[in-house]
Amino acid sequence: MITLSKHQRIGLAWAGVAAALGLLLWLLAPVLAPFIMATVLAYALAPAVQALADRRVPRIVAVLVVELLFVMAVLALLLLVLPILNQEIPALREQVPALATAANQKLVPWLSAHGIHLQLDPASIKAFMLKYLDANLEDWLSTVLSSARIGGSFLLALIGNAVLLPVVLFYLLHDWPQLRMRAWALVPPAARGPVGSFLTECDAMLGQYLRGQLLVMLVLAAYYSAGLSLAGFDLALPIGVFTGLAVFIPYLGFGLGLLLALLAGLLQFASVYGVVAVAVVFGVGQLLEGFVLTPRFVGERIGLSPLMVIFALLAFGHLLGFIGVLIALPLSALAAVAVGRLRRAYLASALFR
Repeated sequence: MITLSKHQRIGLAWAGVAAALGLLLWLLAPVLAPFIMATVLAYALAPAVQALADRRVPRIVAVLVVELLFVMAVLALLLLVLPILNQEIPALREQVPALATAANQKLVPWLSAHGIHLQLDPASIKAFMLKYLDANLEDWLSTVLSSARIGGSFLLALIGNAVLLPVVLFYLLHDWPQLRMRAWALVPPAARGPVGSFLTECDAMLGQYLRGQLLVMLVLAAYYSAGLSLAGFDLALPIGVFTGLAVFIPYLGFGLGLLLALLAGLLQFASVYGVVAVAVVFGVGQLLEGFVLTPRFVGERIGLSPLMVIFALLAFGHLLGFIGVLIALPLSALAAVAVGRLRRAYLASALFR
């Protein structure tokens, strides 16, 4: 019979509580998604609210100002996509059939010579474009909802979350100091020393990560805008700013920006120049981000290899959907702190004496 010490029993009890909470989060992920997102945003925005409150601004006013500025920033980022769609959708209707004809004349023979048989039908592509790209927004929305078999419930859920998120964020920011005190009061007095040290290290890592990531986003937004502008892109500014700011979502943000840039290059130049220009600008941008900006501004504090980053994004995305992708790296950084402490404790244990 195995006899456990008091500390081991307490550790197992906390591990059981953590496992139960993890299971509950997984089961209630669709319902908890706006609350999790609001909590992450509250953690990021709380220092700005506290800075205004320290300057004798009433806390409710500070919360309203910070949240309003954040909502305006998000709306501005979303509005960057509108001029892209406004120009590219008509161009798609006109250029895609012509591109298909050119591909049939130049690309298809080359592929056939290498054993790849492909045939495009420009007439069918043109009919498809005229059918769907001439439709208005209401027709598009109706088609998407009916084809996905989700009906009005999806739209209601989307609107509900859009309304719920800022409301939850407001109350979290307003009550943030009290919430922290209540959470701290739940920690047993005997464990407050190591728990406080752990939380301080986590807070320092997350703070450095967020500040560094913000600098990386701003520099990349300026770079992509300037690079695409020098290449002659009409939509250089909206695509560049969107790509730079969207890199906050690793890989996914860069991929969306690259897709928009490739589409804009093909439609504007209708030649291989657009693809080459995008490849050069985005290739240099990846090198700049990976070898200069991220090591300099974010550093190695997160302690994750690129392979682990991809795994974290896939794992959290599978468990929590899009919200999981957003919080994958911050939570992985916290896990890295915990693993580092466990490793140091293990190496300092009696097994290595």
